[in-house]
This record gives sequence, C-alpha cells and structure tokens, in this order.
Amino acid sequence: MSGIIGVISDTHGLMRPEAIAALQNSTTIIHAGDIGSEAVLRALEKIAPVYAVRGNNDTSEWAATIPIATHVTIAGISIHVLHDIAELNVPLGAEPAQVVITGHSHRPSIEERHGILFVNPGSAGPRRFTLPVSVAKLEIHDKKPTATLIELDCERHHR
Repeated sequence: MSGIIGVISDTHGLMRPEAIAALQNSTTIIHAGDIGSEAVLRALEKIAPVYAVRGNNDTSEWAATIPIATHVTIAGISIHVLHDIAELNVPLGAEPAQVVITGHSHRPSIEERHGILFVNPGSAGPRRFTLPVSVAKLEIHDKKPTATLIELDCERHHR
C-alpha cells in the first residue's frame, strides 16, 4: 500500500496557487494549524480529503470543531498531528506514531528521532522574515514513510 500525503501549515488565511499546485497529486492532505479561514480548508478539500488541527491563531467560531491534535493512520502509517511541537506531551515511543507532523515555527524541517519521523512543512501563508514559503510531501511505500520539503516559488515580500 502506498500514498502521497500533502502537508501544509501556517496558511493564516492565504491559499497560494503555488501551494495548490504543489499539493495536486496528494491522496490525502494534512494541515498542521494556523489555517486562518474555512476557505483554506475548502480549497484543499477540492484536491483530496483533509485532516486538520487548530493552531494558536485559529480562534474564530468556524474553527471551534477542529481538534487541537489528531492521530490518523494512512496507508498503514500512524501519524500524530498537532500545531506546536512544544505541546507534544506524549513521551517519544509511548504512542505508536511513526510520524509526527507540526507547524507553528514557520521553519521547515524533516528530522528522524528515536525512529519517529518529525515533519514541519514550514509556512505556506504570508512570508515571515526571510523564512521560505513551503509545503511538504510525505510518501509512503510499503509502510515506510519518507518526507520531502517543497519550497514554493513565490514573490519575496515581507508580511
């Protein structure tokens, strides 16, 4: 079983066409919070089914039913999703997650720790400082997850 999971975070209400294009071949999309508006989720749902968590800026009524964290299994891989890695209160290895997806920092990163793949797609929303605008892809082949970062070719203006 295999799958391509599009990973996006920190859109802050901005659904860039470059992000839509980068996520086109996804079979599932995960949004790691600071969504910014329901319209962002609707745009992503036109591509693939979406799992989303609420970020610290998702405080409007439309976000009230979005969970703070979620745990999903896709293509045989257990994935834990939350917005801020600092709020991960499960000791590593205590929960059967093979992948942890977070956002919040706007800093894209992929790191393996204690056999768990940690993915932060960075921010696909308004540019922050000199950080890249990016998304990620999580590919699963034969129950083995690998992740890649995709820097979006966007105008270089500051927020």
